Parts: sequence; C-alpha cells; structure tokens
Amino acid sequence: MRRLVIAAPHSGSGKTTVTALLCLALRGRGLTVQPYKFGPDYLDPTHLSRAAGWQARNLDTFLLSQTRMKALFQRSAAGADLALIEGVMGLYDGRDPSSDEHSTADLASQLDAPVVLVIDAGGMARTVAALAAGLRDFRPGLRVAGVILNRVGGARHAELCEVALAQVGLPVLGHVSRDAHLELPARHLGLLSAEQAHWDEAAALSAAAHLRLDDLWEAADVSPSGDEGHASTPALTFPTPRVRIAYALDEAFHFYYPDALDELRLAGAELVPFSPLRDAGLPPGSSGLLLGGGYPEVHAAGLSANAAMRQSVRAFAGAGFPVVAECGGLMYLAEHLETGGETWPMCGVVPYRTRMASSLTLGYRDAQALQESPLCPAGAGVRGHEFHYSHLTHPPTHPAYQFAGRGGEEVTEGYARGNVLASYLHLHYAADPAMARRLVQRCAEAAR
Repeated sequence: MRRLVIAAPHSGSGKTTVTALLCLALRGRGLTVQPYKFGPDYLDPTHLSRAAGWQARNLDTFLLSQTRMKALFQRSAAGADLALIEGVMGLYDGRDPSSDEHSTADLASQLDAPVVLVIDAGGMARTVAALAAGLRDFRPGLRVAGVILNRVGGARHAELCEVALAQVGLPVLGHVSRDAHLELPARHLGLLSAEQAHWDEAAALSAAAHLRLDDLWEAADVSPSGDEGHASTPALTFPTPRVRIAYALDEAFHFYYPDALDELRLAGAELVPFSPLRDAGLPPGSSGLLLGGGYPEVHAAGLSANAAMRQSVRAFAGAGFPVVAECGGLMYLAEHLETGGETWPMCGVVPYRTRMASSLTLGYRDAQALQESPLCPAGAGVRGHEFHYSHLTHPPTHPAYQFAGRGGEEVTEGYARGNVLASYLHLHYAADPAMARRLVQRCAEAAR
C-alpha cells in the first residue's frame, strides 16, 4: 500500500496546506487519495477532506492500540491509490520530551511509511540542509524520502535550498511559494473548518504545479510487511439500524471522529444530524442523543435564543433517553455559559455552569469511570483527550471520571448520573467498540 507521512520541524510549518495541496494535485491526476491527520484534531481533517474528495480520518497512537490503529488504517485505505498522513507538531514531538512515543516519527515507524519533511524555508538557504539532515538522522531507521520547501521567496530561493540539500543526500520533492492566498485562517481552537474558510482555488492549483508528483509517487512506492491482507480488505458495510441516535451537527457542534461514528453504525445505530442552532426539536423517533465538541461559545446567543430546542433536549433527557455530551456538548447541557462578559442560559440538563477562560486545557488523559454511564460501567478505564478554554465554575458534584493531574494530584471531571454523561474528555469509540455497543443497547432499552 502506497503511503507517505507529511511531517515538519514544528507546528506552523505549513503541513496542512502542503498536504491539502498534494491531495488536490493527485486528485487532479485521477488518483484516489485517502487523507489522514495524526492526533486528536477535528479541524485540519476538514481541509484534507475538501481537497481529496474523500473523508479524512484520524490516526492516534495513544487513543488507539497499535493493532486497532493499523486495522482502522487498512480498513479506511481500502480502495485508495495512496494514503497521505499529515503529522502533528514537530516530527519528534509526542506525549513527553524524553522519548519519541506518540510522535509523528513513531507513527511513521509503526506504519513503515516514508516521511516527507515540510520545511518553512523563509529566511534560510543552506541552513535548510542542516535542519533536514538533523531531523533525518535523529532517529536511526526513520526513512526520510525528501523535502518540500514551503514559503520560498521564488524559484531562485528554491534552487539555492536544493543545492544545499543535495549535499546531505536529500532530494527536493517540490516547493510552495509564499502566498497570502494560501494562508488558512485560525481562531482559538485552531484553523477554521473548511466549511467556514478555505484557500483560493486558483492560487492552490498554481502552487500545486510546483510539487514533483512523479517523485513523490515513487517515494511512496513501498510494500511494508504486515499489509498482505490489505488488498482484500472488504468495504465497510453496516447492519440494518435498530436505534436512531440524533447527533448535533452545525457551526456550533461538529467535532467527531469519523471512525467513531462508523463504530456506532456498526453497532446498529442510524445517526441523524440536527442543528441545535436552527431546528425546533430533536429528530422524530430518536432514542439517543450525541452532542460533540465545537464552538458553543462563539454561537452562545443563537443557541440560547433557540428555546424550543433547549426545551426539547431537556424533555428528552428527562424521559430517560441516553444523552452523551463531549466538551462543547457539556457546555450546551449546562445551566449557563459565561462568555464575553455575558451569561447565556443553556439546556439546564446538567447542574453546572461553564465559563470561558484565557488559558487552554489540553492533553491526553488516562481516566477511570467513577459512575456507570451510557458508555461504560463504573471502574472502567478510558483514554481521552482534552482541548478547551472553558471550565466549570465550581467542582463537579457528580463527576464522571478521575485521572492524575500533571503534578500527580487526583482530578475529577465531568458529570455522570442516570442516563446522562457529559465530560470534557473526547473519547474514541473505535478504540473500544464495546462503548458503541453499550450506547446502542441502552438506546434500544430506552426505546422499549
């Protein structure tokens, strides 16, 4: 299976832009590219999906076991000509600075994939070679196929860098010139999604013309061991649904792992999208409710103004149907959301208030469930990820999970009571399909 990992020395080097340009250019050649984003990212994949015309997937070596991660990779890549994987942060940045564990380099090693370095060459020429050689040689055995030069000042600048890179035996696989039309706008949680902002199509096609696609294609021409069964991997088929689960999907809520949603469908769920901003009520016939992450703070006024939907959610939870909310979903289920000096009434399902802060809470979590919930029994271990600027205004009174904080202190988090689970943790149902099966079973019982 042809595959390439797109990596960089640091965040902000242009990995997403270059990966999306590659998807666009290869698609223009009639090739099917399956894009991936490494790590718990919900926004970069939207740009890769738009460029490739195929839904991008997430790969994660912390949330997913190595066996499970490889299985999902092979399942989603079936039928594609090339798997193109955008890394995270710098090439060797993982969970801790003392090892490569959970880094892009670690992922490339696990998938036996060649690495293409994206280097922001602004203000450099010969130094590009020193940087690239250092990244290549830092981990023996890592296969660095070459370099794509980003934000170069023009053809002459790219030529100078190429001469220097040739001295350390690294080919240039293309370059992208500095162009404001290719910059992707961002806000406090990362890039704007592709539905809200994307680059100029003409500028993208012009930039893609300087990518050496034939060389990149040859660099990806590998047949790693352990992939023997890939060619015969069957297309994903879902059983006849036995429950209907409503899931929030609009500008305010759209953070979901595609593989996690697939896992719910495999367990027997029909997933029906709805808009907490615009719809008057939940989809008819729903027996479960999923509220993913997103930007409720940006849309607080609209969410609060839709009193009919807030009442519908309250009535649904009060009737005993399973409700699962993550991060932004927790904020929506709470009594009030405080942001920008104003306080907005929310659904009032969870007896908490949330408030926006200036500091970011982020990181992987090894947590234990304190109460049984629609996803797991009490005492179960779960792995999740936090990434949020809001926080509770008081300690949780019915915490869902506990985990060790940075200083080793015990942290309790979220809300779990009866049929409602709300938490800042983003979980990955495909990591443990038992969670999806349990939620679908609880929905079926509630429907009866």
